[in-house]
Amino acid sequence: MTKILLTGITGQVGQELQTTLTSVGEVIGVTRQELDLSNPEQIQDAITQIQPNIIINAAAYTAVDKAESESELAMAINANAPKVMAEAARSISATLVHISTDYVFDGTNHTPYTEEDATNPLGVYGKSKLLGETGIRQNCDRHIILRTAWVYGSRGHGNFVKTMLRLGTEREELRVVADQIGSPSWAYDIAVAITQLVSNQIEKSDGAIPMGTYHFSNSGVASWYDFAVAIFEEARKLDFPLKIQQVLPITTADYPTPAQRPNYSVLSKVKFTKTLGVNPPYWRDSLIKMLTQWRTITSSKDK
Repeated sequence: MTKILLTGITGQVGQELQTTLTSVGEVIGVTRQELDLSNPEQIQDAITQIQPNIIINAAAYTAVDKAESESELAMAINANAPKVMAEAARSISATLVHISTDYVFDGTNHTPYTEEDATNPLGVYGKSKLLGETGIRQNCDRHIILRTAWVYGSRGHGNFVKTMLRLGTEREELRVVADQIGSPSWAYDIAVAITQLVSNQIEKSDGAIPMGTYHFSNSGVASWYDFAVAIFEEARKLDFPLKIQQVLPITTADYPTPAQRPNYSVLSKVKFTKTLGVNPPYWRDSLIKMLTQWRTITSSKDK
């Protein structure tokens, strides 16, 4: 049976992968406490001991603003750890699957970013993730890097959807940035996409899809303002207890943050779709599914 080592199992995508990957092989999930990604020796030892066929790195330092002041830790987890994983994967002929980000781009494009477009990260987080990609490419031929964006889900830690729902129960008015454009992406859909990539490698060893970099997010585009409005519209249909009356659009300049964000970070899914023959679900359809799931979870907690 295929042995899969999965990091980041308490994260949004990591938790979903524990479910979606069960049809592919034996999943050995490790937490941050069990495998410290800032410790290269621990990474090397774990991979050598477990001897997985596939390593899926769903762990990352994702605190975008905090990374500006914690650059050393961000670099250790996002840049150096993937490089060490790549070296260890190569030594045992394993395949490394790594999740990366739209933040490797500067957001000056006006059309969806392809895998071949020039990278130019604006902050420490994006730079650390790009260095992680480079470390993988240089040290392990058998790799798949999946860039995604605007991740949210019902599992794992806080995200934009959960934050909006919380604030929507506390306030009557919210101001949300309207000049940053992207594609909201449900963690479950990302996990399914990774599982499809991994399954293809296992089941079609002779004619498997090419290794390399792929982009995946839900289809369609939205601003953070559009996303927030949609969250409240759909949440009301599901009888979420909301106090919010209006959402006002603001500019990025109106809401300064320590880290600069790309204004446009839509990823082209053409390569993924052509390669696997699968179209990513539309973002609002996936949002409805996530909210329905989250409503069930929160309702059961209230009882």
